[in-house]
Amino acid sequence: MYHTRGIARLLELTPVAESVLRADLLAAQHELRKQGAGPVLVVLAGPETADRGDTANELNAWMDPRWLKTWAWGEPSDEERERPWFWRYWRALPPRGLVALYLSGWYGPVIRDFAERRSGKRAFERQVREINRFERAMTDDGAVVVKIWLHVDLETQRERLKALEADPLRRWRADADQWRRLQSHDAVVRVWKRAANLTDSPAAPWRVIDRSDAKSPMTGVATAVRDAIRQALNRASAPVPAAPASPPAAASPVKHRLSALDLTRTVSKRRALVDLERHQGRLYEAQRLARERGISTIAVFEGWDASGKGGAVRRCTAALDARYFHIIPIAAPTDEELAHHYLWRFWRHIGRAGHVTIFDRSWYGRVLVERVEKLARPDEWQRAYDEINDFEEQLTDHGVVVVKFWLHVSRDEQLDRFRKREETTHKQWKITDEDWRNRNKWDAYADAVNEMVDRTSTRRAPWTLVEGNDKRYARVKVVKTLADRIRRALKRR
Repeated sequence: MYHTRGIARLLELTPVAESVLRADLLAAQHELRKQGAGPVLVVLAGPETADRGDTANELNAWMDPRWLKTWAWGEPSDEERERPWFWRYWRALPPRGLVALYLSGWYGPVIRDFAERRSGKRAFERQVREINRFERAMTDDGAVVVKIWLHVDLETQRERLKALEADPLRRWRADADQWRRLQSHDAVVRVWKRAANLTDSPAAPWRVIDRSDAKSPMTGVATAVRDAIRQALNRASAPVPAAPASPPAAASPVKHRLSALDLTRTVSKRRALVDLERHQGRLYEAQRLARERGISTIAVFEGWDASGKGGAVRRCTAALDARYFHIIPIAAPTDEELAHHYLWRFWRHIGRAGHVTIFDRSWYGRVLVERVEKLARPDEWQRAYDEINDFEEQLTDHGVVVVKFWLHVSRDEQLDRFRKREETTHKQWKITDEDWRNRNKWDAYADAVNEMVDRTSTRRAPWTLVEGNDKRYARVKVVKTLADRIRRALKRR
């Protein structure tokens, strides 16, 4: 698909044309900021001496640097190694209205490690699949992704390194590592071609620019960035397609799992105290061993209003070492969070190795409240099932234990708890007009929960449905399940 020989060189622009291009680029950037379109993600990849850094510096000079963020990474830090490899790229996503430049970006380590035989074919293919999913999630959400390969042939690279060595002020740029990597030039290009063939798409295309001749290096890159910004502006101004009269049907009939739960399950107060203490001890021991082995846990709590999520969380945290867990309460997204892909705010909270992270409500809001309250279009929440499964797959691939709870109560039990909250002074803050309004949409929420469980309960990240009419029974089941899942992960290591 791509060839390093005979790459069509860019036409050299006249100074007048270059000044027009600079003005167009700056105007497009300011309009992007004004409209809050995009964002625009630009990957600058290429061999070691392709001057990615110089290209980024020149773009910062041509554009308004206040609304242009440049990212470059070296070897992963300890903090990064303790999380899925895409964690650092999700954290580097710009909000809508901005342009981000990524020097090598998420392609750099994948290409380099495979070319230098630090990773195998299987790891390479898995990472490429994750790249495709990531870029698809970005473009589906309105981002524009453009990937530029700045090509430099082997002989030109060798000449440039020699020139750098001879320059006292720039000698540091031609260190032993640069010369070592020069030996893998051909392998890097071969691997990049393979990656490009697998990741080139109309929504996230590759552009090839020959940087062996540095006479007019900026025009091709600047044109590609300008066109990407214009594409983002055109997408933002295009009318939003009308929502269908009814949402698309699931791929297969949805099982009514909630109605199959036995909500009459109870446990005596005495039995519950004994069981809870026993399972809390098991949970404490499991957390201690998981921390020693660097195994992280993510516990997700979803459920009806007044279903007992808070009480269940407190019974879990009572058994955990407070130094190694944190609770993330999820409310309506802030303006900053709304300016990013909806998963961005959850990626930021992925804990370090050996820690337990508890989400009190989670990314499943996309297919629950945002679906039912029509805060997301049908096409947005429909594709979220696959995006969520991809997200959790990356977590479990990294060794994270993902435990998901849905706490279920009957409609009558919820009504009883609502009334008791209204009658109890110190609990009145727990009941709001929104709780009553949501209750009126019980059937719609039940349909959403059933489909959510059907489509996102996977072998490595299954849902645990908790019969919650009896709070004591529910709390014991939650603590026992969390302890069991962590202990099961310990046995596999």
